[in-house]
Amino acid sequence: MLNFAICDDNLNILNKIAKMLESIFIKNGLDGKVVFTSGDSNKILTYSKNNNIDVYILDIDLKSSMSGLDLASTIRTYNKNAYIIFTTAHLEYIMLAYKVKTFDYLAKPITMEKLEETILRLFDDVKFNSNKYINIGNSSNIVNENDVYCIKKQGMKLIYCTKEKSYETYSSFNKIETCLPENFVRCHKSYMVNINKISNINSTNNTIQFDNSTTCSIGPKYKLNLMEVLNNGNITNNLECINNRKRINN
Repeated sequence: MLNFAICDDNLNILNKIAKMLESIFIKNGLDGKVVFTSGDSNKILTYSKNNNIDVYILDIDLKSSMSGLDLASTIRTYNKNAYIIFTTAHLEYIMLAYKVKTFDYLAKPITMEKLEETILRLFDDVKFNSNKYINIGNSSNIVNENDVYCIKKQGMKLIYCTKEKSYETYSSFNKIETCLPENFVRCHKSYMVNINKISNINSTNNTIQFDNSTTCSIGPKYKLNLMEVLNNGNITNNLECINNRKRINN
């Protein structure tokens, strides 16, 4: 799912864009959601620093100390990959907007047709952005790799586990392994884990705990390779056994 945030100091326009987006998602079967709206740029920043946002729709001419361009520049200091779409009634700002890696701009008044065209093109772009997003089978479901804690095999299905919900598809690990980012590692015959989401490894019970408190098992066959990845990778989490391979391999 792609999470959208909107910032516009005109409440009517803010609500209109949010409603149009929801209609576009439903009409085209797109896995998107408006998770936050505000006319206050500082509230947008506070929310986005603590929550994952994939797409920002920002009014350039915010009537505050921080313009939409300033807001986008700040967002880029901690989120290099998010899509940014600007809205503006002042076309002279357009060239400045591209300095912050802008996906598109929408001239006000915003029409449903133009917004839909931009959103459809954005979702098409996401499908080919394999470095950040994962396509779930042949469905229209798209998830940010940072949202996925693990992938679980259950019979003929694979279940992609995220904080908000789980996605199911008929597939196998053999089919998806080469398409996944490097931070997804097999740890069990029934699990692949996102090592960036690991908060702890219990060497006594051979279990992995994620930062949302859920767990999965480590299989003996996959333990050595998992620890090789953790020991040699750039993992900053506080892993109980990351420097104690002998104990976990016993």
